[in-house]
Amino acid sequence: MRTQPTDQRHFEQAGDRPAGRAVDRLERYLRGLPLRERKKLRTRRAIQDHALRLFAEQGYDATTVEQIAAAAEVSPSTFFRYFPSKEDVVVNDEYDPVLVELFRAQPPELTVLEALRASLREVFRHMWDEDVNAIGTRMRLMTEVPALRARTLESIREGTLGVVAQIVAERTGRPVRDPDVQAFSWAVIGVLIGAMYAWIDGGAEEDLGELVDRNLAFLAAGCSIDAPPAG
Repeated sequence: MRTQPTDQRHFEQAGDRPAGRAVDRLERYLRGLPLRERKKLRTRRAIQDHALRLFAEQGYDATTVEQIAAAAEVSPSTFFRYFPSKEDVVVNDEYDPVLVELFRAQPPELTVLEALRASLREVFRHMWDEDVNAIGTRMRLMTEVPALRARTLESIREGTLGVVAQIVAERTGRPVRDPDVQAFSWAVIGVLIGAMYAWIDGGAEEDLGELVDRNLAFLAAGCSIDAPPAG
């Protein structure tokens, strides 16, 4: 049974949306991409799907870029146009631009953290409905393969951290390099990483989006941990 954090009332009234609407909004966003971009996205997803299947079947280290390209019916050079390395086919996805789009569409009366929670809920609902098996495979690889653990941290710093800092800076009118913007963005990254490991350690049985939102609720409450939980 899924439960919601007890301090979510204002967030739900102001920024939450039914799951169906969340998925519809993301689908409209993806359908609104130019035809060329949609074709590129399909090719990218096909390459990643075949790569994850091969990693599951024969192991990450035993799988070559050439094998992935052959399975996806593309050339190795095409593979490298979409993914700079074999590590990136596991680590990278297309959700950062979607997060930006959803965050910018949030009502102005929401706080930065409320807007981010609403946006991430929509992203994770879509991921859960469309890519749950791929998410599980990717995250297990990212936590178990040493080369991928290192690349994951690099990718977060180079990609998602910058995306979060960018949209937070836009909404607050602060520079991206503002110390408070950077501290807030790193705190959000900590939430995402913590939820990822909790999800994997728990056997991937909980809803990953709910784990993320629970951690963000704790962050919104000031990370107060001086007293034991009520009840």
